[in-house]
Amino acid sequence: MAELDLTIRDDREKGRLEAFDDGDYAGVVVYFVLDEEPHALVAVHTVVEATHEGKGVAGALVKEFYRIAAAAGVPVVPLCPYAAKWAERHPDEAPVPAAEVVRAAKRQLKASPELW
Repeated sequence: MAELDLTIRDDREKGRLEAFDDGDYAGVVVYFVLDEEPHALVAVHTVVEATHEGKGVAGALVKEFYRIAAAAGVPVVPLCPYAAKWAERHPDEAPVPAAEVVRAAKRQLKASPELW
């Protein structure tokens, strides 16, 4: 597997954590910030460009997403199936959010489908 030269950029306003591999767009975690306290970061979709699949881009994005949340002192709610699987495989890096935070994230997503 070729080594990645990833640059990851957080566009909080647009809810996009984007990865670029040596300058080429490689993938994204689409997310939103939970309106209610504790303002969790909610991952709703992870997409990797076909030309970058199998190179670890999605894992690098989700890992960075959890790092950003930890630095901000907020939980992550992984509603995205990939992010949820990654969290299961990396429990030391992906604390399980409180059930009420997960319910609040699901309510917000249901009320605002444009977040997806």
